[in-house]
Amino acid sequence: MVAPIKARPSIQDVARLAGVSLGTVSNVLNNPDRVKPETVARVTKAINQLGFVRNESARQLKAGKSRTVGLIVLDIANPFFSELARGAEDAATNERYSVIMGNSGEDLERESSYLSLFEEQRVGGVVISPIDDVSQTVVAMRNRGTQVVVVDRQVDAKIGCSISVDDMAGGRMAIDHLLEQGKRKIAFVGGPLDFEQVSLRFEGAKAAIKDSKTKATLKHIKTPSLTVLAGREAGDQIVASGKANWPDAVFAANDLVAVGLLQAFMFKASVRVPQDIAVIGYDDIAFAEAAIVPLSSIRQPAALLGATAVEMLIDEMESPATHKHRQITFQPELVARGSTQSS
Repeated sequence: MVAPIKARPSIQDVARLAGVSLGTVSNVLNNPDRVKPETVARVTKAINQLGFVRNESARQLKAGKSRTVGLIVLDIANPFFSELARGAEDAATNERYSVIMGNSGEDLERESSYLSLFEEQRVGGVVISPIDDVSQTVVAMRNRGTQVVVVDRQVDAKIGCSISVDDMAGGRMAIDHLLEQGKRKIAFVGGPLDFEQVSLRFEGAKAAIKDSKTKATLKHIKTPSLTVLAGREAGDQIVASGKANWPDAVFAANDLVAVGLLQAFMFKASVRVPQDIAVIGYDDIAFAEAAIVPLSSIRQPAALLGATAVEMLIDEMESPATHKHRQITFQPELVARGSTQSS
C-alpha cells in the first residue's frame, strides 16, 4: 500500500516548533540581521527538522515584484535556440532572476498557451522568439502589466524592445562567399518563407546575385521546416534531378538543413563536397565544425542575443520610468570551412 503524501510544512508549523511568532520566522527568512543569532539558530533548526520550503511565488506576489522571467523559443531541438536560452539564463542568474522556458515548436497554439501561462504565473516579463508578427500580442500584454522583449525578430520601437541579427546581410554574405569560390549555379534550400528570418536570408541572397553582375542563378528549393530531415529530403530531391541539373552550390537557411544536405549528398549519393556541390549553412551551431565535412556557415551570436534580451527586459522591469525601448541589430559573420573551400 502506498503511503499517503504528507502535507507540506507551513510557516505556522515552523513558528510553533521554534516557539516564536510568525513575524519572527518571516524576519529570519527575509531579514535575518534583525533577529538575535540564537533565535535564528532555533528557527533554522525547526525549518530543517520539518523540511520546510518557503513559497517564493507567494512572497514575490505579496511584494508586487516577481524575479522570474518567461522565455519562449522557436525550437529547442535547434542548437541555436539552446545556446540563446543559455545566454538568457546566464544573464538572468547574474541579476538574481530565474527563467522558466517554453518551447513553441513552431506551433502558434503552443506559443499562445505559453504566453497565457506566463501571465497567469505573474512572471516579471517575457522574452520571446516568435513564430510570426507578435506586435499586437506584445501591446496587449504590456497593457496588462507584463513587459515583453522580442528576440531574433524586430518590432517597432513604439511597441517595445527587440534584438535581432541582420539576416539580409547574412544572406548576401553567404552568396558573396560562394561567388568568390567561382560558384554560379546556386540553390537556396529552406522554408517556409513565412518565417521572417528565412525570408530575409533569401532576399539577401537574391540581392547578392543581382548585384554581382555575373550570370549566376539562384533557385529556391522549399522545405516545410528547418530540420535535418527536411535538409536530407531536399538533398535527395537534388540528387534525383540528375547530375546535369545539380547546382554547384547550396545555401541552406540554417545549419540543421545544411547537415541534412551533407548526409544526403555524401552518405547516399557519393556527391563530393565541395568539389561537386559546395554547402554553406546559417547559425554556426556548435557541431557545424564537426560535421562530416566541416561546415561553412554564417555565424549568429546566439548566447549574446539571449543575454541582451534578458538584460533589456530586466532594465525595463526595474526602471520603467527611465527605460527607453531599443532595437538592437547584430551583424552576422562568415565562417568559411571545408564545405565551400577545397583544400
